[in-house]
Parts: sequence; structure tokens; C-alpha cells
Amino acid sequence: MTVELIGELVDSFRRTGRIVIVGASLAGLRAAEALRDGGFSGSLTIIGDEPHEPYDRPPLSKQVLKGWVPADHTKLPRLRRVDADWRLGVAATGLDRRAKRVLLADGSAVEYDRLLIATGVRARQWPNPDEAALDGVFTLRTRDDAAALQAALHARPNRVLVVGSGFIGSEMASVCRELDLAVTVAERGPAPLVGALGGVIGELAAAMQRDAGVDLRTGVSVLGLDGDDTGHVRSARLSDGTTLPVDVVVASLGSIRNVEWLDDAGLATGFWGVACDAGCRAFDVNGVVTDNIFVAGDVARAPHVLYEYQFMSLEHWDNAVSGGEVAANNMINLETGRRPHLPLPSFWSGQFGVNIKGVGVCSFGDEIVFTQGSPGEYRFAAAYGRRGRIVGAVTFNHGKWLPYYADLIERSAPFPPPPPGFDRPVLGEPMPARFPDPRVPTGIPDVVLTGHDPTDRGAEFLRR
Repeated sequence: MTVELIGELVDSFRRTGRIVIVGASLAGLRAAEALRDGGFSGSLTIIGDEPHEPYDRPPLSKQVLKGWVPADHTKLPRLRRVDADWRLGVAATGLDRRAKRVLLADGSAVEYDRLLIATGVRARQWPNPDEAALDGVFTLRTRDDAAALQAALHARPNRVLVVGSGFIGSEMASVCRELDLAVTVAERGPAPLVGALGGVIGELAAAMQRDAGVDLRTGVSVLGLDGDDTGHVRSARLSDGTTLPVDVVVASLGSIRNVEWLDDAGLATGFWGVACDAGCRAFDVNGVVTDNIFVAGDVARAPHVLYEYQFMSLEHWDNAVSGGEVAANNMINLETGRRPHLPLPSFWSGQFGVNIKGVGVCSFGDEIVFTQGSPGEYRFAAAYGRRGRIVGAVTFNHGKWLPYYADLIERSAPFPPPPPGFDRPVLGEPMPARFPDPRVPTGIPDVVLTGHDPTDRGAEFLRR
């Protein structure tokens, strides 16, 4: 048998067989479509713990809460027919790598030849279970969460308490003000958005919230929630010694990677997700790359050449799309046909009448410089730098300039970057960006570099 014939047989096998996608998500759906577009003709199974087909999450904290779009109208558009066996409303509970089976909560199992892990993240719940069970206490992650919270807001509560002021918490506070609802934001950190954008931008975000009528309380945590005789939340006890009467509480406490079902699988899983290489192939616990298990979306953690090869976790829409497509391509192609997934992170957020857009990993920087516009008018561009090169940028109502900064970041251009030539701000000198210690819970951004510290001796060596 010739080498060419062997290659043809292997290539034929890659485009047939059984592929299982765990995660009926944006990444999972786009991966399924890319598999079919790439010529995969075998069996395709998509497993999801929610009963709904894949839907778009960004509108949940914006258009859905405002009442512009019903929660059940957020279904993701299909780009092509995927011809899959959909196993919805049943969670994956385990992975048997030796037998190549995914174990499900209903007691069944699905066999695979290649597996894509796209289980994403879930909202961190209010830590006290009894308080979390009170009527009027919400988190926001799923379509059902958004529908329930939208109904509560449109019932005109006297006061809403949002705990946490990252992007989602800030967007919910903005929606409350647009609905003319009294809203208090309790933030343990020094300002909103400090984990993602640092203290300099955080101060502007705080001013923006207060200008809009938000009762923003920084350096304040919520000690407990109390309900009435009917089991509805009525007050919150704050660390500043005050008791706040509230009718609705939204816990915006960050996210948890959905990796527990992989606990006994011997993969490199943990707090930050499932480690994989730049081609989306999962690592095992000893750093050996797997042949047939791939990872995409919010749950993936992969090294990035632009950021000193540190492992990066991203909770961004475009990362889910491109990660799913790259994983699909690499599942059905041999080595020379595979592509790297090296996204330049980008994000957007609409809040308090301001369009916030960013590119790169701002939290990797230790300096910031305003390069365009007027920070006092919430209309500007700012760049982040580290060790003399630009690593990220953020704009407030200045998003048309993002491609300019993205190009600089991809070329590792010097920091401070050359200004575009006009609309220069008064404050044009670099200053400390003032990011909090990422080990502090309130300082966790939505793009996380989780590189290894060679002086850390806390690892455990496992022989398998």
C-alpha cells in the first residue's frame, strides 16, 4: 500500500465516523456547521443541558431586559443544515476516554470517534442557598433567566440591587435607569469595570453611572439578604452598615466554567477551563496533547503568541464563533490542513448611552494613555501598554478607530502608539492603568491570562 493511498484512507476516515459536540452553544452550533461545510458526512450528535436550541446571549442583558425582544426570540440563525442528532435538556455527567463515551444524566451514553467540548460557563449563584431561593433574587446567563428578570423589572419594583459592576452588571444597571427604576449597584472593588479595563477607566465608568442616577456604592459588599413572610426578598444588609430596602436583587458575580463533568477524565481541567493547544486540541493532566478531543468557546484555555504564550481564557462572542470553526476544521483535517486559533480578543458593551468597544487584552497592560477624544465627555480612545509595546485598546463612542489599534497590537507596535494625527486629548501622557490583583474575586476580567509561574510549587504530578 502506497503512502498516498494510506493518506487518502486516513483523510477519508477523518471526514466520516462519529463526532459528538457537548454544548449546544454558539461555539457548538458554528462548529457543527463548519464540519458539514468542510465535508464531514458522518454521524453528528449535539448534547445540551438546556431544553432550547442554541441562542444568542448578548441580547439577554440588553434588548430582552428592556422588553424590546422576547427571550424566546433570540434563537441563533442557522447558516446551513447540520443534520445532527440533538440531545437537548440532558447534561453530560462524565467522559470515559478509554471507551470513547460521553455519559449523560439520563443514564445513557453516546459513543464518539472525535469529541468537541464546548460546555461554556454558567453564572455564579448567590452564595447563601436560602437567600438565593428567595423570590426576586436573580442571576443572568440563560434565556430563562432573562425572561424571569425581564418580567420582574417590568412589574416596576421600588428598588433594584445589582451586586457586581462588571460588563453584565453595568448593563443591567443601565437598563434599570432606562426603565426609570431606582437602582443601587454594590461593588466590592474601587470602581466599575476595573477588572477588565483598570482603575483609570473605572473612574470614568463610575462617573458615568452616577451621572445617570445610579446609586453606586464602591468598596461595599452585601453581607446578606432578608425576605418577608411570603419568601420574597425585601432588604439587603451592606458592609457599610446600612440596610437597603429592595424588591429585586441581581447577582452579577462572574462565571464558572462547566468542567465538573470532566473530573475523572484525566484532562487538564480546572478553574479557568480546559487547557488546549493553539489548534484547539485538549491537553491531558500531564500536558500531553490528545488526538481526538477538542475544545472551543468560553471553556477553552489556550496559549497566545501575542501574550508571551500565556494561556488565555476568553468569554467573548467572536472567540466562540472562530474557536468553533477552527476546532471543526482541525477535527477533519490532517496536520498540514490544520489552522491555529489565535484570536485578537474584541468586545463591546452598550450602557448609559455609551458604546464601549475594545480590542486586545487590556488587563495584560500596566500602563494606559488616552490617544483620542475627550474622556470627560465619554468619547475617547485609549491604549494599553506593557514593556514598551501596545497590548490592548478601548474606545467610548469612538469605535470606528478600533481597526487602527488592532493593527498596531497585531504588529506589536511600540507603546505609546503613534496618534492618528488629529482629535488628540489634553491628557496624552502614559499613566499607570491601575488593574487590581487578579486573585481578588472582584478583579477577575472577562479575558484572563492564566500563564504558569515557574516558581509555583503547588502542582501535583499524576501518573496515568
